[in-house]
Amino acid sequence: MAEGTEQTQYLRDGAALSRRQQLRLVVRLSVPAILAQMSTTLMQYIDAAMVGSLGANASASIGLVSSTIWLMNGLCIAAAMGFSVQVAQLSGAGDRSQGRTVFCQSILMGAGLGLILALTGMGISPWLPRWLGGEPEILEDASRYLFIYACAMPSLQFRQLAGGMLQCSGDIKTPSVLNILMCAMDVVFNALLIFPTRQVLAAGRVITLPGAGLGVAGAALGTALADVFIACAMMWAACRRSDFLRLDRNCRWRFDPLCWRTALRIALPLALERAILSSAQIASTRIVAPLGTVAIAANTLGVTAESLCYLPGNGIGTAATTLVGQSLGAGRRDMARRFARLSVGLGVAVMSAAGLLLFLLAPVIFTVLTPDPAVRLLGSQVLRIEAFAEPLFAAAIVTAGALRGAGDTKIPSIMNLVSMWGVRIPAAALLAPRLGLHGVWIAMCGELCVRGGLFLIRLFRERWLDHALMAEGRT
Repeated sequence: MAEGTEQTQYLRDGAALSRRQQLRLVVRLSVPAILAQMSTTLMQYIDAAMVGSLGANASASIGLVSSTIWLMNGLCIAAAMGFSVQVAQLSGAGDRSQGRTVFCQSILMGAGLGLILALTGMGISPWLPRWLGGEPEILEDASRYLFIYACAMPSLQFRQLAGGMLQCSGDIKTPSVLNILMCAMDVVFNALLIFPTRQVLAAGRVITLPGAGLGVAGAALGTALADVFIACAMMWAACRRSDFLRLDRNCRWRFDPLCWRTALRIALPLALERAILSSAQIASTRIVAPLGTVAIAANTLGVTAESLCYLPGNGIGTAATTLVGQSLGAGRRDMARRFARLSVGLGVAVMSAAGLLLFLLAPVIFTVLTPDPAVRLLGSQVLRIEAFAEPLFAAAIVTAGALRGAGDTKIPSIMNLVSMWGVRIPAAALLAPRLGLHGVWIAMCGELCVRGGLFLIRLFRERWLDHALMAEGRT
């Protein structure tokens, strides 16, 4: 019996699982997702180090448009989640026919949204960096990076879609392995595209390494190529190899109003949430930009470095989405509650330990990321500020994953709106002129603590348990 089938069978049979068995199941689903997150973070570190070796201007040019890229990525994730949460609960209910119908509908959505985002990103790329307040010497590289990245948005949408479908149907291993492969491919492509042909000394021998010498544009192109390859592999795994999702001649491609209404109910608040977070990042970029190129580079690399901490939270949050969704689909509210709380506790413990390591190793991390001494010093200082927010940041990340599994996305989006625009941005705008980049990161740390508290309140009040999609006529 496959791993995903086995876990849903336990839930449908009403099996009583001990706390140790529940924890083992959470860990078993979390580990592949965490490994994928680790590989993605490693890719970000290597990319940042490669681009950082070109100088502070190169890092700053990518940092200037990063918040816009996060917004486009967030919209892709939100759209995919609108359908994959349905698959999680349908998987728990054992309804393969309807699950495949949802998958077909999601493919139609992915094609349309991916194209829209690509055209939008390419269209705004010439003007956005200037509007964000970038210095003249980084505008051209920033525009080129955004344009190339936008071209790959359809493949990114399908990669997110297929990966989310596989995870929510219980197969976390396949998308995790493919994401790790994508990171390896990205590193190879970047090494070939960023740098010119050069000679290096290895084992006492001089080796010639080929290269295109494209600089910042090569970083975008390397990531785009890796994304295209893995999107194709991820879709093949979902369409042909997945027992629950595998398409056949009987699949329904005709418009399904109930499926789309449910998807919009889930995805629109998530899209709003991503827009809120990303627009706040854009506003934060506007606040940081006047502080100079060193501050922009330190801020960008600091965000990359901090991802070392929250990658376990994202992995555990993925497991929580799957387990809560399948539990509710199987009619097991008791198990949904236990899996949610257990996942949050595990996430807080792991990210607290990661935060401690981040505080201790901040100077070492920045030594790897950039050769610029000014960026190293400033980046390691602000990174240590952020380490104090990791326990409550973990609570927010994993709780959000659990709530998504229940289809509860509206209230979390409102909480993010209040937290980001009511706390972080006003505080950053107030502190930046007085404390520089340190003030921006103090505001970020405080806001993440507020956000974690809000999500914990939502978790323990348990109103999210009433959002199960299966109660709306799916089964």
